[in-house]
Amino acid sequence: MSYLLRTLKKKEEVDTLIRDTIDKVLVLRFGTSEDSVSLLLDDVLSKSERDVSKFASIALVDVDSEDVQVYVKYFDITFIPSTVFFFNAHHMKMDSGSADHTKWVGAFHSKQDFVDVVEEIFRGAMKGKLIVNCPLPPERIPKFQLLYKDV
Repeated sequence: MSYLLRTLKKKEEVDTLIRDTIDKVLVLRFGTSEDSVSLLLDDVLSKSERDVSKFASIALVDVDSEDVQVYVKYFDITFIPSTVFFFNAHHMKMDSGSADHTKWVGAFHSKQDFVDVVEEIFRGAMKGKLIVNCPLPPERIPKFQLLYKDV
């Protein structure tokens, strides 16, 4: 499904999209086109794109590309797929009950889950918030263990 959504492979493309997306939530999926969970998330994103088009834009970032490794390191993309949200070039964070509020790790269970999260981020951003609470119940939030090196 990654062929249905815009795929970014260069840092300049990511920079331009973040800078030029105004009054919309920018959803960046970091992953690969070979990973099964990334493809599952791509399917949810492509099915949701029309529903969220008035208040969100969706793009895929290929983590295998050398040019985008700056973003992979900056957002600490260790698990793929990871989804990062922006609004007017500000990084939007979401408290989903995990230790990492900077990104959504894993796939969404359904199209409606994704739409609910993007709507919540959009509403919070319109009120000037940089962090919002996750609207999903805990059982629909992917769980993962954070491992810290040299701690």
